[in-house]
Parts: sequence; C-alpha cells; structure tokens
Amino acid sequence: MEDRLYYHELECYRDADDALLRECGNADYLDLSLLPTETMREEVRRYFRDRGTHVTLRTVTREKAHYKLFCQALQGRRKLPDSLLGWEESKWVQILKGYMLQNGISLTRESVSVYGTVHTVQARQIMFVRRLIQFLQPEDERPEQEKDMWYLDKLDIEIEQNPIYRTNTLNFTGICQTGIREEVKQAIYLHLKYENLGTVKREMSSLRMFSKYLEEQQKEVTSCKEIDRRLVEEYLIHIATSGGSGKSNSDNIIKLRSVLETVGKLFDWPHLEKLLINTDIPQEVQAEFKVYSDNELKRLNEQITKLDEQITRCMVIHQMLGTRISDTLTLQRDCLSQSNGMDMIKIRQVKSTVYEKPISAELAALIRKAIQYSKERYGDAVYIFVDEKDTSRPLQYTTIKHKVLALIQRENLRDDEGKHFRFPSHMFRRTYGAKLTELHLDDWTISKLLGHRGVHTVVHYRKMNNLILAAETRRAREEQTRILLENLDGWEDEYEQIRQDD
Repeated sequence: MEDRLYYHELECYRDADDALLRECGNADYLDLSLLPTETMREEVRRYFRDRGTHVTLRTVTREKAHYKLFCQALQGRRKLPDSLLGWEESKWVQILKGYMLQNGISLTRESVSVYGTVHTVQARQIMFVRRLIQFLQPEDERPEQEKDMWYLDKLDIEIEQNPIYRTNTLNFTGICQTGIREEVKQAIYLHLKYENLGTVKREMSSLRMFSKYLEEQQKEVTSCKEIDRRLVEEYLIHIATSGGSGKSNSDNIIKLRSVLETVGKLFDWPHLEKLLINTDIPQEVQAEFKVYSDNELKRLNEQITKLDEQITRCMVIHQMLGTRISDTLTLQRDCLSQSNGMDMIKIRQVKSTVYEKPISAELAALIRKAIQYSKERYGDAVYIFVDEKDTSRPLQYTTIKHKVLALIQRENLRDDEGKHFRFPSHMFRRTYGAKLTELHLDDWTISKLLGHRGVHTVVHYRKMNNLILAAETRRAREEQTRILLENLDGWEDEYEQIRQDD
C-alpha cells in the first residue's frame, strides 16, 4: 500500500471549498513514510480516515503539521515499539515535549474563552498526540455500565434530558478512588432511570469534588463504606471555608447525600443513609434579582441584528415571549393558532407544563417567518430552531450562547456598569416579567403569561420594577412626613420652621 494518504480519500474532502484545495496544491496528502514502522503507518492512516468524518479538511491540514512534528520527534530514537500502542500515552507525550523544548517550541498556549478570559492550555501538538493514542486504544468489551466512560446511547435505559443540551457520555474517571467509583456507578445507573440527566450530571460533579477532597485529605478512604460522620463533618468545614457560593455548596451537599443514600441501600450500608442531615445543608445565598435596563436592551438589540438571521429571530422571539431559553429553542412548527381572531402560541415547557397565551400580530408574523425559513432549510424538522448537525434536535444552547458571546466580544458590548455583557438568558425572562408589572396586571395574569403554576414568584418581579420601587418609596416618605407634621402640633414656635421647610 502506498505510504501516502491523499485528502480526496477523506470524507471531509467533499465539503472543502475550492480556495482551500488550491491552497493545498500538490501537498494534498499525508506522508506516512515519515513513521518508522508499517504498523504505525496503518494506525495513523486509520486515525485520519476517522478524523475526516468529524472535522473539516482545514482542521486536517492543521493537524498535518502536528503529525509532521511528532514524526520528527521520533526520528533517530532507538528501540521504538512497533506500534503506537506499545507505550503508554505519557511516554509518547514525554518524547514530543522533549523535542519541542529542544527546538524552542512552547508546551502551552493561551486560549481565550467565549467570555473573553484567557487561560493557559496545552499546545495543540501535544493534544494531537494524546488524541491519536486515545483513538487507537482497543475497544472496551465490558458491559457499558462497568466502564469508566459511559456512552449513554449504549445503555439499555431511556434517559430523560433537556433537548437543548447535547450530552453523549458520563465520565467516571474524575472519581479517583477505584472502590468508590465502582460503587457510585451502580447508584448513578439507578438514578438515570428516574432522574433527569441534568440532575445526574450535578450529582457527578458533587462526587468529583468529594473524591478530590478525599484524595488530598483522606487518602486512606477507598470505599463509601468507610465514610463516617466525622469525615463528613470535616468535609463540610472544608467546603464552607473554600470560598464557594452558598447556592452551589448547598446543591453539592444535597446531590452528594442523594448518591450516598442510594449506595447505602444498594450495598446494605445503612449508616450512609444517616450521614447527612438537613441542618448540614448550608442556606442558599439568594442571587441578586437583576433585569436589563432599557438602555442595555437597546445596545444589545442593535447588535443582535448582525447575527445569522435565524439566530436573530430566535433572540428577538425569546425576548418578546418571556419564556425560558429551553422553551424558546424547543418551539415547534405547529405552535401558532388563532382563537376569536387573536393569535395564540402553544409553549411546551421543558421543565413544566404546556400552556397557551395570546401574542401580538407582529410577533406571530415573526414566528411565521422563522417557520418558513426552517421549512426551506431543514425540510420536515419538528422544531422551528434546528440543530444543523442533527435536524431532529432543536438548536443547541451552547451554539446560540457562543454566537452571542462572540458578538459581545467582537463589538465590545458593555452593560450599564461598564462590564462586558454575559449571556444570562434568563434575564430576558425577568425583564419581561418586570415589564408586565409596569402594566399594573394582577398576579394571576402575570403568572399565566409566564407559564408559572402559581403566583408566589410574581413578588420578585414586582420588587425589581424600578417604577414601582420609586412609587413605594415615595408613598412611604409621604406617610412619614404626614405623621411628623401631625406630631408638630402643639410644639414650640421654633419647630414650625420644619413645617415651612417642608
């Protein structure tokens, strides 16, 4: 077989643009002869063939440079194994790092997040080698629930999850203790049958935090059976003094308790069911209930129009409906109807019930335009806003989040405090609720328009409304003035100055 892998053999070649193909010119292949053994050549060939089904040709051309650097690092080395599987991943990475240091190539790079923050991460050359070695690992033939990485579509259970978040795996490798890892796998498998995937992921997060603490502070603990009240109290002190927020701390404790109680039931360790009591859970620190000001909304909306037209429609519809972002992204094409000449919309809440509410003719027209666009672009898809990678799914939250945050960074959009806007999509819903209170609607009507089951949360929107706050303050001050003036009657003349000043 020829020691070359031509780009036209890769699946991504079909979608490559002409400019890139011209740029490649005669160098439109990977030279496999740079590797010292035939086995390695076939392994790299398999890797790039598979890689071509997941990434663009431009990404492949970038990885070609990383591949050539790796080959250079291997040249001249003695006693190399016949296969890339002959050594552990760490050994290959060590060889590459040594070569990079000798040639003045940095082992790290700066990565800018969608929020504009800068992080130091591994160099792409090192990440390439790690990805290559991991790809070549033989398939684990154990039952899925015994593995340390679960592919959810391979589990024999139906999993409930929010459709706007794509989660393919659960990774248990962050739980350092082998015994605890195997025990909690059984608990998590049971929870997946009855809980939403989002809840299970938060349980996994709490377990990783707990495992990290044990690894650093309690190395002798290797099984959940060994966890006692003394250890739990020490952990509670640790997280209370580690600087985390009250809300995250309380949620982590609740999720940890849930998993430990399930482990206790499964393995007949009853003491685990009584380790954590209600008073152990720290009180949540209520986050400040913020809304967008009119000026902030104006600045945002002026720039949102620069996004892709369907993304722009999505953001405008989201604001005008006042729904949760999950409910906006999962709007279906049959959501519109009419009742007594009024346009109505059916909102299938992901986290709650289905409800209908009236909307303006202008908003209905915008939604119809979005539906038309979706039909022309994606055919018979269910949703109005569609995930381009999988048209059976709605537009993913991370997709719209990254696009909006990239716009914020690019246009240097800042809030009234001079800080870059973030993407708290729920603030649009809060702003919508606060605007409803300005219309002097009753609590029941506001709760129905927001899709709430009851009226108990409406008070938050009323408190946040600036006009109402100002009016309440003015009435309180007027009442105080009235009481003060009444009490001035009968006092000496010098106090009359107060009445005159008022």
